[in-house]
Order: sequence, then structure tokens, then C-alpha cells
Amino acid sequence: MASDPELSRRERARLRLDRQLNAIGRSLPALRRPLNAIRARGWWIVRLPIALIFILGGLLSILPFLGLWMLPVGLLLLAIDLPLLRAPVSNAIVRGRRWLAVRRHKRRR
Repeated sequence: MASDPELSRRERARLRLDRQLNAIGRSLPALRRPLNAIRARGWWIVRLPIALIFILGGLLSILPFLGLWMLPVGLLLLAIDLPLLRAPVSNAIVRGRRWLAVRRHKRRR
């Protein structure tokens, strides 16, 4: 379906991000419901301020209660609504999942 020539680049990026979020939900069942909830239509009004707060918190990671982990979460939330960020964020998710798979494989050996 992703190789369909009628799909625009924007639509392919959205589908890829959806596939990656579904894969995260399958590998971490505890995150399945929250991931589905934040992806619901009409929630952009909630996602946008939360994403900006997470990004700001990630940038202020020198404070003890904030951390660098907040930056990718904020970018992920922002990518749901901004087509410009969908491709880079889904690429980062793919790379991160591959890196984790390699580490798990090495650890099992």
C-alpha cells in the first residue's frame, strides 16, 4: 500500500508514522491505549500545548525533575499534527527500534 503511486509523500509519511506507533503499541502493551488516545482526531488542541511543554522541558533538562527524555516525546506528539515532522520522527523511531533489536540480540548471545 505504501508503494502506491497515487499516495502523496505526506500521506506515506503519515502511514509510516502510524505503523511505527502501532508497532510500539504491540511491543509495549501498556502504551497501546495511551498511544491510541493521543492519536484520536480532534485532540490536537490538547496535543499541541503538551508537546510544547515536553519540548521545553527537554531543553531545560539540566533541572533535576526534567530530563532529556521529554524532547523526543514532545517531538512525537508534535509529529502527529505537523506533516513536516512525520518523516524525521518515524525515521528516528525505526532507527531506535532497530538499535534496540540489535542490543537485545547481542545480550541474548
